[in-house]
Amino acid sequence: MDNIRTLQDLVTRIGPRLKLRWLTPPPGPALPFRSKGGRIAGQSLVGSLNCIHPNRIQIIGPAELRYLQGLSERAYLETVDRLFSGKPLAILFTDDLTPAEIFLKRAQRSGTSLLLTPRSDEEATAYLQYFLTRALAERRIIHGVFMDVLGTGVLLVGDPAVGKSELALELIHRGHRLIADDAPEFAHIAPEVLEGTCPRLLRDFLEVRGLGILNIRAMFGESAIEQRKPLDLIINLRALAEAELAQIDRFKGTLSSRSILGVEVPEIIMPVAPGRNLAVLVEAAVRHQTLRTRGYDAGADFSERQEKALRELQSSKPASQGDD
Repeated sequence: MDNIRTLQDLVTRIGPRLKLRWLTPPPGPALPFRSKGGRIAGQSLVGSLNCIHPNRIQIIGPAELRYLQGLSERAYLETVDRLFSGKPLAILFTDDLTPAEIFLKRAQRSGTSLLLTPRSDEEATAYLQYFLTRALAERRIIHGVFMDVLGTGVLLVGDPAVGKSELALELIHRGHRLIADDAPEFAHIAPEVLEGTCPRLLRDFLEVRGLGILNIRAMFGESAIEQRKPLDLIINLRALAEAELAQIDRFKGTLSSRSILGVEVPEIIMPVAPGRNLAVLVEAAVRHQTLRTRGYDAGADFSERQEKALRELQSSKPASQGDD
């Protein structure tokens, strides 16, 4: 999906699935989805006929066609003019609908592309929206190892040689899945969702110091690889000094957050030291964070239990007697 930049790219990539056909000659120059600033040019990607907030790809299905045909001749012409003046990237007719001659004339005059699909308007809209959201999402590559641990997307980060790949290999051996090593790519596909994937050239591979490049799919099978996953938790592997360890809150731990593409992602600093079973600690961190997302905080629970015990102890003391 990372090579979808223009309308021509879109038709080439998903045209066979939606059985797209050009109703106008394919445009010579590339028609980009994004403006020169790299953003969508003030429009939604795809949607039903909208002359107020035009979509980049305007969908006209049976319902839209009935609406247009129900207008007076003057209102019909004004609506079609507004449709083309909104400068959509393309107008897609669904359900094999034949556009009226006025659409072909306005398209030729404005240079707007017309497309046709036999698919229903609901199917075409849903598929295009899903595809374009991912293809055009804002992206960022972060150095680390991205894993699926107990169904949670976990990004292992830390200084070079801190042991990220060795930890990932241990987690894979314990039945968890590798998504991407070294350069996972995260796409902002929804307001609070970052989806992580692996660049094509790095898929299936994990670099482990001393062993070189390992093909995880070949070694452990298909079940050891995951294609994509939302990012739920960052675990930052750090070699901490004694003074830094002493400053860690023993109730709350090291939980904080990191902003990635405007999305706040929970982050835990995991102290690295000889003898620590990091794979077990990562599994525990994932389970602990899952409980937090469900509203349970073990530290707060423990603190409340201590306070309750103190109150009960105070109430059980006999009341002091005054002087006679």
